[in-house]
Amino acid sequence: MPPVSSAFGSPFWHLVTRLGEAQILLPAALVLCWWLARRAEARPLVQRWLQGVALAALVTTATKVAFMGWGIGSAAFNFTGISGHAMFAAAIYPPLLYLVAGTRSPDWQRAGWLAGYGVALLIAVSRVMVGAHSVSEVAAGLLVGGMASASALWVARMREAAVPLWLPACVAVWLTLTPAHAPASTTHDMVTRLALSLSGRHQPHTRWEMLHAYRLQQRAVPPASPAL
Repeated sequence: MPPVSSAFGSPFWHLVTRLGEAQILLPAALVLCWWLARRAEARPLVQRWLQGVALAALVTTATKVAFMGWGIGSAAFNFTGISGHAMFAAAIYPPLLYLVAGTRSPDWQRAGWLAGYGVALLIAVSRVMVGAHSVSEVAAGLLVGGMASASALWVARMREAAVPLWLPACVAVWLTLTPAHAPASTTHDMVTRLALSLSGRHQPHTRWEMLHAYRLQQRAVPPASPAL
């Protein structure tokens, strides 16, 4: 089943989906990492988090390049590459909100990272609602990004990760204002250019081409004979 047409995406979903853009999430994460890295005991958390996000971004980009450059995907699952928005949301929001919880009680800490995964799920749904991705693509993004954030949370300790109140306040303002005012993201265009450069193609493979060929193939297969 193809993604929902963007014509059906309400302004709400278009606003929510912007919360998963790398240009919005990465600066917020890097500011927190910069502050934490000032303390030696918090550096393992910073290192694990940044390594996880970098690896998840590499895997996500590789799947997009593979499809746009060489047509490597799955028509049966309507899969053309991992959703970057879903991946970044799942990789960044849980640790981000965990850190925002500060040194409060374990219940607050738990609520922080659970809320992070909830936000990531909402962003993943928005990608389907605005017609950008299929369910399989956002599910893959949640899985890859979720593994990255879970790895960081595994080594996190709140006494090592405490941040001053002004820092999460600034992050909250950033995440509130930028989705409505930031320029359109150019990451898709950059990945497209990379895929074309590596593959030598002049035009990228498209979802429509993949699904069209799949439907023609399905129609060409003769129906199975009934069992006697």
